Amino acid sequence: MDNISIVAVASIIAAGLTMGIGSIGPALGMGQAIQQALAAIAQQPDERNSLTRTLFVGLAMIESIAIYCFVISMIVIFANPFWGHFSAAGG
Repeated sequence: MDNISIVAVASIIAAGLTMGIGSIGPALGMGQAIQQALAAIAQQPDERNSLTRTLFVGLAMIESIAIYCFVISMIVIFANPFWGHFSAAGG
């Protein structure tokens, strides 16, 4: 295996791990947020609109973490700075 193939394999593995590990936290956070919001709505149904609005803002903030992980994995796959270095060194 040449250096470019090793960098390609390492990039794909790193991108997969970034998405896999980076999606676990937001998924658990969203589940917990929804659980707490539903419990709060069950206790105070009159505050449903306020709780729902706050929930959606919170879910958007939590989802941004997963989007950042996706962006990092795309950078690692498609715009990896090591590719240029190893292709120039390899000839």
